[in-house]
Amino acid sequence: MRPMADVIVIGDGPGGLSAALFLAKNGLKVEVYGQDKTAMHYAQLKNYLGIAEIHGGEIQRIGRQQVTSFGGVIHDARVERVARTGDDYQVTLTGGETASARYLVLSEGKGPRLAKQLGLTFDESTGIATDRNGLTELPGVYVVGRSARPGRSQAIISAGDGAAAAIDILSRERGESVSDWDEPPEE
Repeated sequence: MRPMADVIVIGDGPGGLSAALFLAKNGLKVEVYGQDKTAMHYAQLKNYLGIAEIHGGEIQRIGRQQVTSFGGVIHDARVERVARTGDDYQVTLTGGETASARYLVLSEGKGPRLAKQLGLTFDESTGIATDRNGLTELPGVYVVGRSARPGRSQAIISAGDGAAAAIDILSRERGESVSDWDEPPEE
């Protein structure tokens, strides 16, 4: 078993990487599990705020680099099973290795196989029920991206979903509302 993380993120598309970036940047131990097979690699983005146009694969490359630059760890691995173990969540990878964390962020795209293992219900038109921060009915389990919005998905929305989940986790950990704000360097 790997040492316990604060948060396990399953899925390395815009929602998962955004969550991981905010969490790692704010000092939580974050483990991301994914195989970089997101549909972003087939997208050309012309509506990502602040960027005139960019290939989705480039967004993925930059996002992965940002997460690791803040200490997040990205594993090229498939999660086979997920289960609650007391107050924590344990994932089992292909090959049997396990990892656990207090929080779980699921960014599985339109096939929420692991969310279903936890007993969450997926509806083809409405997705998995969450609050506005992506928190499900299960304590500490967040669902972001296409699993929460199957028919109304878009890269920047998924990234925002991941950010909202991360800010909620950080606020819960600190016991107060958190704003992630960086000031530009003084000139």
